[in-house]
Amino acid sequence: MRARQLEVFTAVMRAGSVTGAARMLNISQPALSQILRHLEDELGFLLFAREKGRLQATPEALELFPQADRLSGELEGLRRKAADLKLGRTGLVRVGASTPPAMSILPRVFLDFRARHPGVALRSVVAPLQSLLVMLREGDTAMAIALSDRADTDTEIEVLGRTQFCCLLPEGHELGAMQSIGFGDLAGEYLMSYRGGTQPYDELDQAARSAGQVFAPTMEIDNSISVVGFVQAGLGVALVDALLPWDQFPGVLVRPLAEEPSLPLSLFSLRGRNFSQAEVQMRAQIKMHCSALEPAT
Repeated sequence: MRARQLEVFTAVMRAGSVTGAARMLNISQPALSQILRHLEDELGFLLFAREKGRLQATPEALELFPQADRLSGELEGLRRKAADLKLGRTGLVRVGASTPPAMSILPRVFLDFRARHPGVALRSVVAPLQSLLVMLREGDTAMAIALSDRADTDTEIEVLGRTQFCCLLPEGHELGAMQSIGFGDLAGEYLMSYRGGTQPYDELDQAARSAGQVFAPTMEIDNSISVVGFVQAGLGVALVDALLPWDQFPGVLVRPLAEEPSLPLSLFSLRGRNFSQAEVQMRAQIKMHCSALEPAT
């Protein structure tokens, strides 16, 4: 019994007539009757007989129907599942991110994605870039977003845009009266920023040199979010990425860095990886939300 024959048989059993079954399946009565005759020929026995002008199921049909009905339901479920997969409406999408995009971009991305694809489960992993790259290789995440464009050759990098740096000041700090702050304004301040050998450090160091200044953090950090408590406590000022929503932290003033160095925001994936439809649509959603950033250079 082929899939179409199964559909016709169960439809006739449910509807009780050829007319009703044809209407259910949206096909003509002659076409349905022909499929039914071919099925009976293949089976070698009748499934329906006419008595006093009405269609009656034979004992054989009544015996077949419970299992056929179950199989028909499973077939319909399989078709819905395939349609959902095609449209990206089911499955699991795992996205890794470093802290800045995890707090600024992913919330809006996930909100819009969930509205369009409520049947897709989402998983977010927040970690430093090196950990994210390991997760990509091990299959623990399908894609990752981070403020870098550096990775090994097995990783595909798509730069989506750039974000600048800003200066975080304790509330009431005298530099808070300035609209923007340059490297020269930070002389003598207890400066907290990225450690040497990292891409943010390199970008800031190069910008300082170009301005004839020196970039020499007194306290080094690996993750920009970790500096908030120190700024709030009045330990010093910080130079960090401008992507994180710093305005949400009380007791912290945010001022742009005048020299305007910037960091690339990139989408990382394992080279050669095949993406599900849901993952393809997640990538598109991420790119759309990053379109407002400074264009990649």
